[in-house]
Amino acid sequence: MTERQPIQSWLTDMDGVLMHEGVPIPGADVFITKLRDSGKPFLVLTNNSIYTARDLHARLKRIGLEVPVENIWTSALATAKFVGSQHPDGTAYVIGEAGLTTALHDVGYILTNSDPDFVILGETRTYSFEALTKAIRLIKGGARFIATNPDNTGPSTEGVLPATGSVAALITKATGKEPYFVGKPNPLMMRTGLNTIGAHSESSAMIGDRMDTDVLAGLEAGMTTYLVLTGLTSVSELDRFPYRATEVVDSIADLVDRI
Repeated sequence: MTERQPIQSWLTDMDGVLMHEGVPIPGADVFITKLRDSGKPFLVLTNNSIYTARDLHARLKRIGLEVPVENIWTSALATAKFVGSQHPDGTAYVIGEAGLTTALHDVGYILTNSDPDFVILGETRTYSFEALTKAIRLIKGGARFIATNPDNTGPSTEGVLPATGSVAALITKATGKEPYFVGKPNPLMMRTGLNTIGAHSESSAMIGDRMDTDVLAGLEAGMTTYLVLTGLTSVSELDRFPYRATEVVDSIADLVDRI
């Protein structure tokens, strides 16, 4: 096996790695501070498309994690970059929140419910039956179907919520059309993120708490992968997967000295 290059850039998931239910994970502040002081390129990633990078910067800052706006990469930003490269200055019918609509506006997209190039599905706090019906009719009429991420559920203080993957399945059942999912585990999200910070996969690492999204995306993008046990994947589940992280650690605090 070819020996990997020293790690020069870092990508890390947010929920389950840096924070859990709005509370910072011990060591996350030290990790982020050391990354910033090192001058190495880095990104904090999330599959959640609800918030803009500016929103997430403010939310992280409130819990003591100072992550610059330009170091935040969301599935909404990756989706906008993807459709902007595939079909510049196009049109889209969007089900989602400000994180997604702002990202699309920023790449020159016009949002419309009349003969759009794409139907783009993201997270929203309230999925409207009327909006879903419109999306189904537009897709059956020829619009291409894109979804920000395949996550079936999301967390809340009351329990799990249906997320983009579940709603996409409903639309697929009604249209017979599968969406193209841009977010993790699609390595496209990792590659576009790396390109944004001028980094290379051979000398980059991905830190995550999920084998089926974070580790898989990092692996397929050709990166070193670290699984932390502060989120959704436990040690007892590791043998379920036919692939492995480069290394499993207890938490992000164990990686501070690797920077």
